[in-house]
Amino acid sequence: MLKARARAAPLGRARGLTYLGTLWQEKRWLLFRPQYTLPVAACLWLAEIWVNLWVIRKVPYTEIDWRAYMDEVEGVINGTYDYTQLKGDTGPLVYPAGFVYIFAVLYYITDRGVNIHLGQYIFAIFYLITLLLVFRIYNHTKKVPPFVFFFMCCASYRIHSIFILRLFNDPVAMMILYVAVNLFLSNHWSLGCCFFSLAVSVKMNILLFAPGLLFLLISEFGMLKAIPKLGICAVLQVILGLPFLMKNPVGYVARAFDLGRQFLFKWTVNWRFLPEEIFLNRYFHLTLLVAHLSILILFAIYRWNKSEEQIFSLLKSPEARKTQHQTVTADQIIFVLFTSNFIGICFSRSLHYQFYVWYFHTLPYLLWSTHVKKLAHLLKVLILGLIELSWNTYPSTVYSSISLHVCHLIILLSLWFGHADLEKSAPTDDSDVAKKKN
Repeated sequence: MLKARARAAPLGRARGLTYLGTLWQEKRWLLFRPQYTLPVAACLWLAEIWVNLWVIRKVPYTEIDWRAYMDEVEGVINGTYDYTQLKGDTGPLVYPAGFVYIFAVLYYITDRGVNIHLGQYIFAIFYLITLLLVFRIYNHTKKVPPFVFFFMCCASYRIHSIFILRLFNDPVAMMILYVAVNLFLSNHWSLGCCFFSLAVSVKMNILLFAPGLLFLLISEFGMLKAIPKLGICAVLQVILGLPFLMKNPVGYVARAFDLGRQFLFKWTVNWRFLPEEIFLNRYFHLTLLVAHLSILILFAIYRWNKSEEQIFSLLKSPEARKTQHQTVTADQIIFVLFTSNFIGICFSRSLHYQFYVWYFHTLPYLLWSTHVKKLAHLLKVLILGLIELSWNTYPSTVYSSISLHVCHLIILLSLWFGHADLEKSAPTDDSDVAKKKN
């Protein structure tokens, strides 16, 4: 054993020196070749520590929802388990039970929500963890040139604001979601489903990823074997919501999972160019829902399904299919999940400023995963810039909302017409044994 370790140590050092030597020889390509994701990501992550500290110390905190969050969880702490009786300054509690537990912990840590400065540092840690998780996802696919990561982190004012100047629950939900995605990439599907459900329990926007996850589970396991993993998601929701379900089940479900909640026109980022009466019209909402479901179905049939099987044949167990089953690749997992979420955002009834974090970190992959030759690096960076500008325009204008929709349309069309040929040979984990997990 000791001899094996002794041999392994020099071998590891030799590989490290070889990598550094190659890195130095190809230093001019460092920012342009995806295989150098890790060193560039490491430098940017370290820079982000300084950026977050600077923002917390120099940029004034702005109160929006934090006080309301604290009031809502304080009601639970004081013994109120009827969701219809829980409310804050901005209205009733409309988030599932996972939100209550996580922000109750933050309530105690920040001295009942008073120590906002400490809360900002905690959210800075959330931000840095999110970046690590996202960089690991991008390192799996190696499709995005590393220079793009600068625009994905250090250059975004709005994202830093959402995390450390506003303390919204949206970034907490997304951080947990990226934990789930990383677990899927490592073939830990059951544990990944657990974290996915936990993310949903913080905020329901995570459900936009659900159609993609359902497709991946069926593709990988077939319908029957996918049911237990879907059951994990459902059972966790019941467990987390149990104290509230026992008190007022109808009230909890109606408040925590209200899919028909009406949004205020004054906060919309994406539909400012419409008259308010159309924005509030239920037929308009129904049209968006139909379009959303239709595009999802088309992508599932023609873009997500990379096997030689028909879409309904995927419902069978892998052993019963006509062609030999191949495990889904890392690129397939990310492509399906990220496009599922993006399609939902394109047809969302309304997008508020904090919702930017729902898809911000996925945009580089969505743009650089396609084979549309006319979308050169410069044009893709321009699209990122226009989207950032649209989200930084406050209040939103007719032109900013139209610009956002045009950028979304370009990305959606490029995903449809120039989607990448997803590698079927690259495994989701370095070990063949990992394929048998869960």
